[in-house]
Amino acid sequence: MDVIARIKDQLDNNAVVLYMKGTPDFPQCGFSNQAIQVLEACQADYVAINIFEDPELRDALKDYSSWPTYPQLYIKGELVGGCDIMIDLYKKGELANMLATA
Repeated sequence: MDVIARIKDQLDNNAVVLYMKGTPDFPQCGFSNQAIQVLEACQADYVAINIFEDPELRDALKDYSSWPTYPQLYIKGELVGGCDIMIDLYKKGELANMLATA
């Protein structure tokens, strides 16, 4: 399976996906850590994918999403955005609603 097919498969089979640096237990950048904290505060059910474990995926995802940085949050296959957008949506109360309907 090529890398784009793997990305589509991950997004099709999981309602909420966070592509991040590291893991929820051991985030490897401050932005990924903040993203995890926001998702935990929303009590979200999500799948976290460590981009450091798959360099091919890390490079392809930037083209797939047209988003140059990580973390990247997807809900129902749609890119929501990175850490700053997640925090903004969380503060407005919108992220919890988006996650609840996923």
